[in-house]
Amino acid sequence: MKLGVAILAAGQGTRMKSDLPKVLHPLAGRPLLRHVVDTALELAPARLCIVHGHGGDQVRLALGELDCDWAHQAERKGTGHALLQALPRLEAVDRVLVLYGDIPLIRAATLHHLVEGARDASLGILTAILPDPGGYGRIVRDHDGQVRRIVEEKDASEAELAIDEINTGFLIADRGRLAGWLDRLGNDNAQGEYYLTDIIAMAAAEGRPLVTTQPERSEEILGVNDRIQLADLERRFQARLARDLMQAGVSLRDPARFDVRGRLQVGRDVSIDINCLFEGEVILGDDVTIGPNCYLRDCVIGSQSQVLANSVIEEARVGTQARIGPFSRLRPQAELADEVHVGNFVEIKKTRIGPGTKISHLTYIGDAEIGGGVNIGAGTITCNYDGANKHLTRIGDGAFIGSNTALVAPVTVGEGATIGAGSVIGRDTPPHKLTLTRAPQRTIDQWQKPVKKRP
Repeated sequence: MKLGVAILAAGQGTRMKSDLPKVLHPLAGRPLLRHVVDTALELAPARLCIVHGHGGDQVRLALGELDCDWAHQAERKGTGHALLQALPRLEAVDRVLVLYGDIPLIRAATLHHLVEGARDASLGILTAILPDPGGYGRIVRDHDGQVRRIVEEKDASEAELAIDEINTGFLIADRGRLAGWLDRLGNDNAQGEYYLTDIIAMAAAEGRPLVTTQPERSEEILGVNDRIQLADLERRFQARLARDLMQAGVSLRDPARFDVRGRLQVGRDVSIDINCLFEGEVILGDDVTIGPNCYLRDCVIGSQSQVLANSVIEEARVGTQARIGPFSRLRPQAELADEVHVGNFVEIKKTRIGPGTKISHLTYIGDAEIGGGVNIGAGTITCNYDGANKHLTRIGDGAFIGSNTALVAPVTVGEGATIGAGSVIGRDTPPHKLTLTRAPQRTIDQWQKPVKKRP
């Protein structure tokens, strides 16, 4: 049977107090809606339709690369009305699964259980038992335990308000029967809206088979209505990621002080200290250690490498058995080979560095190609920018660059060359020779230290 998915994402989200559509607010670095879409795609649906409304152009632009259909809900008249907009784009499917763009923590496994559980039923709904069901519609069952209807909280009686089984909003239905039920919806309720939940009573009245399933964790059905709830879901999402990583063998010094805004791939025996943030696509090899207060974005760290405290790595690649930091910064297009050491207050940008090279402290290297086994002393800089263009510095294998050296690009330092401390090198230097630029040292015997004049 062909599965279709409808994601309702047309709400304005007035309580967010934002010009950004609610479903585009970020959770772990991705829009809320993107989380729901990615989960839906794990079910391999035949068709996917997103119902948009407020800020529709922004929503489509943010997710425009998706192979999906879009339906516009010009007037927000409730969930039933929203789903009606999607049905014409789901004509080729047998069953329709309804999801919500502001409920991002739902798991694919939970949805799969809902879909499979309702395979032989006209309708399946996801319910949950909550100790505090406030704000949710209640599941009303008969004496035999069969679901008869869903009553929204604002329309519920005192007895119905005491029910602790709630409607999560997620459901799956036979497409043909769903279309008929939606056509019969009315809006005679406290909100004057067309409630999707009213189809439950229709199905029960027709004697249609109806099944319920429940999520493994109640956090899966939590939605976002304001920034407080968004922050709460952020912490819940990060806690979930932390659990998954620790189950995969990662050591987190404090799971509560750990954030991923993207995707983190890890090898075996990875250790991550407190207050580390990972963005984009980050890959950590086996036995990698990340010290406290580090920021890594779109980078690869090779096996047995160490990133020490307070280091920043962006769009860079680090080989195996390397050591970065503390207080190092690797900027985009930095490529470090195996066993490279980059120390405190070193910044590297758009540079390839060969194996075993050491750049230990207080140095800027930009737009350079550096061989293996090079030692670069403290205070060295590559003067790569002439005010209009960037130029390349090349340093051969085994070269030694003395402290406080300025390499004025374009320039090449030969293999095995030595540059004396304090030099300004603006021309190519030969291999295996000592090159330096240094003014003669003089002592002025007659010099007198100035004294402060008294008023």
